[in-house]
Amino acid sequence: MRTKKFFYNSVSTAFYQIVLMIAGLITPRVMLKYYGSEINGLVSSINQFIVYFNLVEAGLSSAAIYALYRPLAEKNHKAINSVISAAKKFYTQSGYIFVSLTIGLAALYPYFVKTDMLTPLYVGILVLILGTNGALEFFTLSKYRVLLTADQKTYVISLASIAHLTLNTVIVVILGTMQVNIILLRLVALLSIFLRSFILMIYVRIKYKFIDYREKPDTQALAKRWDALYLQILGAIHKGAPVVILTLVTRNLMLVSVYAVFNMVIASLNGILSIFNSGLAASFGDVIVRGENKILQKSYTEFEFSYYALITVVYSIAFVTIMPFIRIYTSGVTDINYNVPLIGFLFVLNGLLYNLKTPQGMLVISAGLFRETRLQTTIQGAIAVILGLALAPFLGIYGVLIASILSNLYRDIDLLFFIPKNVTKLPIVNTAKRMLRVVVSVAIIWIPFIFIDLNSNGYLQWAVNATLVGVYSCLIVLAMSYLFDRETFRSVLNRLIKVVKR
Repeated sequence: MRTKKFFYNSVSTAFYQIVLMIAGLITPRVMLKYYGSEINGLVSSINQFIVYFNLVEAGLSSAAIYALYRPLAEKNHKAINSVISAAKKFYTQSGYIFVSLTIGLAALYPYFVKTDMLTPLYVGILVLILGTNGALEFFTLSKYRVLLTADQKTYVISLASIAHLTLNTVIVVILGTMQVNIILLRLVALLSIFLRSFILMIYVRIKYKFIDYREKPDTQALAKRWDALYLQILGAIHKGAPVVILTLVTRNLMLVSVYAVFNMVIASLNGILSIFNSGLAASFGDVIVRGENKILQKSYTEFEFSYYALITVVYSIAFVTIMPFIRIYTSGVTDINYNVPLIGFLFVLNGLLYNLKTPQGMLVISAGLFRETRLQTTIQGAIAVILGLALAPFLGIYGVLIASILSNLYRDIDLLFFIPKNVTKLPIVNTAKRMLRVVVSVAIIWIPFIFIDLNSNGYLQWAVNATLVGVYSCLIVLAMSYLFDRETFRSVLNRLIKVVKR
């Protein structure tokens, strides 16, 4: 059953990530072409501030999902309703706080940015419109997402999100090509989120007829929410700190746009990678709750091996092809230079280090070890923010990227020791060898292309080049896996064969 749910979640997430990636490429291009780098930077900057406001959720999602593992496994409807009722109550409270913060940002933000494209009044209105999207998440969507994620049915969320993203992108493209005022464009695009909420509401009412939000809220079941806050802060820091620091320190929205365009590529890669771990936190959480330690060790070893092989291929391709892609994507945009290879290299390196800890970070969530990782998460966040603030005035984008790289490197090392000791009880040296093999393999794949020019004249040629690099990367990864981790390689292969036969 777990394998079946994993398959459903993976396939649906794959479709969602493909749509998300396409939408993520189309929308910024529309912004750059019809509104310029400054407006693109402005929208990116506002969105990152709003990401921080989502912290008023205070780890509620992670804590609620963790609290639902056991009652869902036991089919205890009363306990499920108590947790859901508590989650709804806290989400509503958090939503009001979020709205208040958004109004405050709308009043203050126009005084912190320099732009001749919009008046301060219109900048404030744009903040309110972009913030409304987040507010609707709190009041309409979150309680459904928590239940479906805990029950390993993220495929439903993915399908609803595909509908939302498709409608949103169509609206942006049509109104953008008509060069409608950016305020009106973003206001109309808000309509798409109601579609997602409506789909999830109908599904939950049909499939979970026992759900009753009037059940007495079990607030104690969500006690871990304050500890989970630290993990959420970490996620927000890595997504939002560089843009916020660049906005406040450099006050250059075009520089923010350069960061956003490169970050869009890495975000697309991370979206592709998330296909392969979608719903696994809930699945591993179910195994941990049941105390199935042997299954945990075997399944985790296979996942860690597979995920590291995957990021080796994906990020090797990225190291080789990111700059040819950026040159094609930003062709015709002349208000600022996007062709900066060192920025591309640092972005890809940061993305690789960020993903290196994904298997271990997933188990932190699965085991509910939020309190136990507070100190380490705080240190990681401090490195990213303090070092970023110190380096940004002198190094700009390079400064915030160096800070993020060192932050991720620290967390990789920390989780390397933490997870085997506290969750899996597996030898640390096994994971260390796999991490080292990722780095060595990426270097072996990338270094020859320093001397080979893969510059592309268009997307088709770029895709062909990326495919060739991908084939070469797969061969190197297979060879390294067979030579240095043969037993796990065979175990993963056998599991794949069984899945295909089913």
